[in-house]
Amino acid sequence: MLSVAEAEARILALCVPFSGGDREEIPITEGRSRILAKAVLAARDVPHWDNSAMDGFAVRSRDCQESGAELKVIDEVPAGENPGEALQAGQAARIFTGGVLPRGADAVVMQEETEVEDSAVAKSVVIKTAVKSGQFVRRRGDYCRAGASILAAGTRLGPAELAIAAANQTAQLSVLRRPKVAILSTGNELVSVDQPLQPGQIVDSNRYALIAFVEQMGAIPMPLGIVGDRREDVTAAIRQAISEADVVLSTGGVSVGDYDYVEAVLEELGGAIAVRKVAVKPGKPLTVAQFSAGKLRHLGLDSQGRDRPVVYFGLPGNPVSALVGCWRFVAPALRTISGRSPDGIAPQFVMATTRSTLRGAGTRDNYLWGRLGLDTESDQGGFSFQGATGHHNSANLINLAGTTGLAIVPAGTKTIQAGESVQVMLIQELG
Repeated sequence: MLSVAEAEARILALCVPFSGGDREEIPITEGRSRILAKAVLAARDVPHWDNSAMDGFAVRSRDCQESGAELKVIDEVPAGENPGEALQAGQAARIFTGGVLPRGADAVVMQEETEVEDSAVAKSVVIKTAVKSGQFVRRRGDYCRAGASILAAGTRLGPAELAIAAANQTAQLSVLRRPKVAILSTGNELVSVDQPLQPGQIVDSNRYALIAFVEQMGAIPMPLGIVGDRREDVTAAIRQAISEADVVLSTGGVSVGDYDYVEAVLEELGGAIAVRKVAVKPGKPLTVAQFSAGKLRHLGLDSQGRDRPVVYFGLPGNPVSALVGCWRFVAPALRTISGRSPDGIAPQFVMATTRSTLRGAGTRDNYLWGRLGLDTESDQGGFSFQGATGHHNSANLINLAGTTGLAIVPAGTKTIQAGESVQVMLIQELG
């Protein structure tokens, strides 16, 4: 039985990131959550020109070395318009935030530090403070120079990144394709959500959890439905899945029951099994295998001409175990395959003060679900964790609702008392 860290390392070693051959061009309007295939370079200096950071007056600082300087106002510069003539000695220009700095000006005085005087002869402004060169001026190229990388390859595109691309007038983005993830559920006891439920039957809730998880990860779910407990049916379903997808997620059939065929079928088809059991609760039975491109060709399952392996995750059938397995092991694998930059692959952990007493699971790490929030009861700040009410049982899907973190009680630890620190894995933002 592998430790969580060793299992994660073995899984990531199976995952080959998408590269140049997996690239596609898309309009910026379709860029949310996509992964950049190549860097976006600045088309020009940013800011594009010297401009004002305030509403006020553009001045020559040498005319305002002392408070009380009175200057003649010769121009008005709104944002989006070019200034007119250059400032000469004793002159100023009314300017608004974002307005281009007039030639000759080297500073901006905010309007709160001025007094405007009108007369029949001319309009003037009194500068109430001494002025330093460069104050409230955003200089051309202060943020970046033309040709610099402003979005690196491997970046996942969110609102901020898309705003940067738009400001750079990058209307088309070069991104990596989204991984295709086949999803199948095994077990004669399973029925679809719209079927009448008979005694002993179970609704296939895993299908919908995994579809939502895959979509949240920015991948393409390919639900293949329910597979019965006949070995030939399991074999046919796995053959179809590995022929069509980059990653396969199946639930059930990975324990030691008489009808648990997944692992045997994977070996029969030539899959290289890297993980069989993990010292974690919930989710100890976890089968992870890789089908190399050569093996896929040998099986006649490479109609797409792929040159990359398929990674197979055989998850437990219990719904909480399946989701914990996805959050802890599948998510980093999908990030890797998607081409994310290395610093965006690993799960995120924080230390929190637990408000619940958390119990261990003997020789296994115990992952207990609940809600992570700001610690409002401590002067030190930080995070707090409140475990879900009710039983922490791998079949109890009900109290999983609203979960934002998994508190980890390490193997060998009996309890973590309320008020003590605990490591918590964030799961709210997975992509």
